[in-house]
Amino acid sequence: MNLTPKQIVELHGFNNLTKSLSFNMYDICYTKTREERDAYLEYIDEVYNADRLTNILSNVAEIIGAHILNVAKQDYIPQGASVTILVSEGPVDKSPEEAFEESPGPIPGSVVAQMDKSHITVHTYPESHPDEGISTFRADIDVATCGEISPLKALNYLIHSFETDVMTIDYRVRGFTRDITGHKLFIDHEINSIQNYIPDEVKKLYHMIDVNVYQENIFHTKCKLREFDLDNYLFHQSKEDLTLKEEEEITEKLVTEMDEIFYGKNITDD
Repeated sequence: MNLTPKQIVELHGFNNLTKSLSFNMYDICYTKTREERDAYLEYIDEVYNADRLTNILSNVAEIIGAHILNVAKQDYIPQGASVTILVSEGPVDKSPEEAFEESPGPIPGSVVAQMDKSHITVHTYPESHPDEGISTFRADIDVATCGEISPLKALNYLIHSFETDVMTIDYRVRGFTRDITGHKLFIDHEINSIQNYIPDEVKKLYHMIDVNVYQENIFHTKCKLREFDLDNYLFHQSKEDLTLKEEEEITEKLVTEMDEIFYGKNITDD
């Protein structure tokens, strides 16, 4: 099926395909002392508090052409935050051409599309390990839509909204809709990779792996930064403060942390 704006299938009723995007980002930092760990968590809670997350999700709603019906947000003690936004369909005169293209979305801009029974959520998970000296911040964002446009149009904006060392991205189309003859459509747009919705300048920064199940309309991409600069991962200190041995030990810990998250398994020395 190769839909274009000039080849739109006439549907029986509303397009009720459910398209779900899950975007998981990880920020990794070396925090040597308890004071540094506490300061890092305090920094994360300030930068990614419920108010700022609400602003990010509100921009996502604008990008995918949704009306915000309700916002629930919470900052947690000792750390973390959650935001849930219920959205409804936005006004639409005709299907925008961008809805049929595999291309990165705006950061942000206006994309108009029909939506209904949809939601956008984010949960944050700051954590640290006292023995390893590693602190990791994770944010999970879910965008579920019903209608013509894919939530993948918001992916580019989400990537630019967080400081991300590792990303795991899942996209799935569920359910079906019918054309006027009763023929079922289990997907209404062409897609062969989530990477098609990530701009080239971002793809150059990350090592990316796809794990897709095309026949089930399930797509998975994971990404890890290619270049490593230790100064970007030290909190309240720099490489100049370290001995060569300390640099090597800390680098090994940080790289191992990122590799374990990227590959989804513990890596041990044999």
